[in-house]
Amino acid sequence: MNGAPFDPRALLADSRLGVLATIKSDGRPQLSPVMPFYDREADVLYVSMTEGRAKTANLRRDPRAALEVTSPDGWSWATAEGTATLTGPGADPHGPEVQALVDYYRAAAGEHPDWDEYRAVMVSDRRVLMAMAVEHVYGARLR
Repeated sequence: MNGAPFDPRALLADSRLGVLATIKSDGRPQLSPVMPFYDREADVLYVSMTEGRAKTANLRRDPRAALEVTSPDGWSWATAEGTATLTGPGADPHGPEVQALVDYYRAAAGEHPDWDEYRAVMVSDRRVLMAMAVEHVYGARLR
């Protein structure tokens, strides 16, 4: 292990695969693999999800969530906890709900080859954007 201090926010920013924990109606955790994007400057985690899925329903009922990521070698991990807000689904491909998903995509992946197609799919798939304000982060580098 090198002498540099571990920065869990750097791992959040570098990770494109994580596990989102939400709270079921009976209080037990519900875990979902997701592809997060962390905006380090705003300290907000974003995840695109589909209306009607367990994680979406759970967050509509109780917005508390946690997201964990690990390094590719598995020796470092970071967990972010916070309160999520959901935007969407949108019915208008050019409405504000779909624009939020476009902005998310641009920040996470860059330009899409066909924005009209992307917008139409966001409406037909009933996509929702989760924005989780990060309230607490912890983690470790194990080696």
